[in-house]
Amino acid sequence: MILESLTAVSPVDGRYRSTAEPLADYFSEYALMKMRVIVECEYLAALSETKGVGMRPLTADEKKLLRSLAQISVDDAQIIRKFEREGYGGVPATNHDVKAVEYFIKLKLKNSSLADVLEWVHFALTSEDVNSTAHALSLRGALEAVILPALRKVQAEIVRLARGHADSAMLARTHGQSATPTTFGKEMNVFASRLAKQVATLKTNSVLVKWGGPSGNYNAQMVSLPHVDWLSFANAFAERLNGVGIDKPGTVRLALNEVTTQIEPHDTFAEMFDNLRRIDTILIDLAQDIWRYISDGWVIQKPKEGEIGSSAMPHKVNPIDFENAEGNFGIASALFEHLSRKLPVSRLQRDLSDSTVSRTFGTAFAHALIGYNSLLRGFGKIVVNEAALREAITEHPEVLAEAIQTVLRVANVEMPYEKLKALTRGKQVTMQDFATFIDGLDVAADVKTRLRALRPETYTGLAGQLARK
Repeated sequence: MILESLTAVSPVDGRYRSTAEPLADYFSEYALMKMRVIVECEYLAALSETKGVGMRPLTADEKKLLRSLAQISVDDAQIIRKFEREGYGGVPATNHDVKAVEYFIKLKLKNSSLADVLEWVHFALTSEDVNSTAHALSLRGALEAVILPALRKVQAEIVRLARGHADSAMLARTHGQSATPTTFGKEMNVFASRLAKQVATLKTNSVLVKWGGPSGNYNAQMVSLPHVDWLSFANAFAERLNGVGIDKPGTVRLALNEVTTQIEPHDTFAEMFDNLRRIDTILIDLAQDIWRYISDGWVIQKPKEGEIGSSAMPHKVNPIDFENAEGNFGIASALFEHLSRKLPVSRLQRDLSDSTVSRTFGTAFAHALIGYNSLLRGFGKIVVNEAALREAITEHPEVLAEAIQTVLRVANVEMPYEKLKALTRGKQVTMQDFATFIDGLDVAADVKTRLRALRPETYTGLAGQLARK
């Protein structure tokens, strides 16, 4: 069967391909090959610039050739795959993806002025030196170019709701029951504030890479070139890559992990995935709350022309975008949780179980991205029903019991909580019930005046101020 969006096994490459497609530049097999070539070519250039290595300096044109080689085409990627799977150009199949990249680079350079430095390609490296760095480049690129911009849009929509409805009084529900009033905007700002903290962490954490050979000790480097300061070289190389592969340096940085086994322990990968999982969890919470507000009629969805909500019930306008977001965030979170649990664990100095798992990075990112875009579509369809908010809050005057008993505590009334409990708990009370109760109190006239002025819709404390923070 020919592979296309309708025949793809994964919905990421099928139904949701148009949404997930920007991530193909970072997490496809082609992208991984490209990142490996970038790493190998930059390494070759860095060796040529390092005193004591013995490799001749490269000319400006030769460095330009390496940079152009790093921008491999899909046809080039097909050649790399042939080196790995069936052999190419007289070289038997490697059954090794990184070695295939090395042979590809040598093939491309053998008829150039760099033919004399071919054996410096992949010098003293192990596959994980290249892979940890290639994956780090992919993760950084995806965050900077795709994920963070999408999250900024989600943040902006939540903040818009928070500021636009900062003073829109709303009945709170704790344990699902009527509770002390809040405002719609303040409840949205809770999500905006939580999200901002997690996004700030996501942008500032470094991604660590390793560069120490098969056991992480620079053994081959030291036996062949003992006078080179290889730790300084590796640190400088990691920093060098912060200017490679992106249009401009971003906030997510690569850095060297100096002490590793054959593999970089992936703790910073796990931190990133846990961070993304927390973001997904916050947005699941938001999607579920919006779903409930829609269900209660407090938020109205604008019908889309031609769209069908139910195949049987013509009147339905279903909150499908928030439901879709919730489902995709759940899948992304499950994958991120597995990645952050699995990747930092490796038997002794190395096992290969992380290799296949690393190839699912794009799937996890894609489901998160699909969720972000679903939220954005949902936000574009909703309007806060101010009239319904007012109606709901005025139908529950019992929420003033807290205010009254607290004022009475200040007025030194004996057992005010118990008095209000007897009046309100498990009962349907009215504003007239409260007026009668207040009239019977033995308190100063100004206290009674203040109590009579209480209204559920104005009993919102600092909610408006907090909505604008």
